[in-house]
Amino acid sequence: MERDDNVSRLIETLSDEDELVRLQASESLEQIGEPVVEPLIEALNNPDKNIRRCSARILGELGDKRAIEPLIENLRDSNKWVRRDTSGALSKMGEPATEPLIKLLDDSDWKVRGAAAWGLGRIGNKKAVDPLIKALLEDENGFVRSGAANALGTIQDERAVEPLKTAMNDKSSYVRKVSEKYLKAWGKI
Repeated sequence: MERDDNVSRLIETLSDEDELVRLQASESLEQIGEPVVEPLIEALNNPDKNIRRCSARILGELGDKRAIEPLIENLRDSNKWVRRDTSGALSKMGEPATEPLIKLLDDSDWKVRGAAAWGLGRIGNKKAVDPLIKALLEDENGFVRSGAANALGTIQDERAVEPLKTAMNDKSSYVRKVSEKYLKAWGKI
């Protein structure tokens, strides 16, 4: 009972205005480990964006697979910083998060598709190459295409060379820049 109260207080402290206080609370929650997973999953729905962001980050550090589906739902958060931290947390889950993130490349929300692409790049699983190529060449949103280009560049699979060359003519200057950066790094242009 006392541990539950301490965990609840630490989670509430994640909303503190002082970043150092939030960091210390995060570190304490990480040290507690497995017993904080369920409370942190619940905290993903907290009205305070800092609590949602920190909870996602801590869940990523803990790597507990129970958090994958709740984190995927958190990619729909209205706050871009929450989505960004959630994408990073999912990428730390590695292989078990790959298939769920691949499925999100077809989501109706471009922000979710983009977060999925960036997360897949951090995981680096070659299973994601073909779906990322499709996103690079077909998605209407530049953020999604740039995320796909970055992911493909990070994964470094030969299947991505020609699609990245094609993306050097993308209407988005950022997509063109990311594609060129990786092709040059690989010695392909």
